[in-house]
Amino acid sequence: MPDRAPIKVGFIGTGGNARWHMGTVLSIPDYRVVGLADPNPAMLHAAKKQHAQLSDVPAFADWREMLDELQLDAVEISTPHTTHHEQIVAALDKGLNVLCEKPLVCSVAHAKDVIARLAAAGKVGLLSYQRHFQPEFRWIREKIASGAFGKVTFISALQCQGWKTGVAGSWRQDPALSGGGQLNDSGSHLIDIILWITGLKVETVSAYIDNCDTPVDINSAVALRFDGGAQATLSIVGDAPDWHEDVTIWCEGGVFFMRNGKLQVADNNGRYTFDNLRGGSTPDRNFADAILGRDEVQSPFECGLRVIELTEAAWKSAAQGSAPVAVG
Repeated sequence: MPDRAPIKVGFIGTGGNARWHMGTVLSIPDYRVVGLADPNPAMLHAAKKQHAQLSDVPAFADWREMLDELQLDAVEISTPHTTHHEQIVAALDKGLNVLCEKPLVCSVAHAKDVIARLAAAGKVGLLSYQRHFQPEFRWIREKIASGAFGKVTFISALQCQGWKTGVAGSWRQDPALSGGGQLNDSGSHLIDIILWITGLKVETVSAYIDNCDTPVDINSAVALRFDGGAQATLSIVGDAPDWHEDVTIWCEGGVFFMRNGKLQVADNNGRYTFDNLRGGSTPDRNFADAILGRDEVQSPFECGLRVIELTEAAWKSAAQGSAPVAVG
């Protein structure tokens, strides 16, 4: 696509997450929101109430009608997880660029399918993992890639929140719509970021999973072994009183500590705090820049494949009494 603006975008799904994206998109001159689709009239009303600029934008109960009736350049998808595959495929078939919320899809087979279709279509596909655009994570990734701290030897990653009670009764605890529990939902962010910043490939997974009397996984204790021998423990706790996220990465020459977005680094000379690192962006800004040829996609669909490969292996391991399961 030649360098031009605005990009005509339609939103598939207008819930709270989509409305956050809308706020970002409306602040970027390269975009123009031209359509909203959601089967729930209350969600469409909430979007237009929250963003007055959208009051006259056409609204559709069926996203398929929006794709058929409007001239779009792109879509942003924020819908129940198991619907992503159909919506991505339909958008690509219409020749549209696609930004999709996590998880990309809910099976390895579907991930490989949409990646192949994206390549064939020659369009931009971006998976909305916002940590890819956070300066601290980008800094760690650059340091690991440079070899300045030596090889990664061990990772400990923890995420906890009141997910069990917070989403009780919603589609997120309906396997037909969610495709899984917290491991496949907010836990997807944690899995993605450790794979993205380290560049490591998972070799085997062993997992214990507790559904906590719900239809989906709530608490997950996952052990990983990577190609080359590095190890990791991944803790997803969905039955907790508060939010906390902790990523610690040990390397041969130092340690990276990320505690709720705050970065400290330790080496043989001491421990240092890094505040106010510069840079960073948003998935929506990167999506526009990639469509207009000004940047590469910083969070490609391939990251979604890596995440679902690990997630599927964890589910399989837990179903088999925590036996190790090979990935890939």
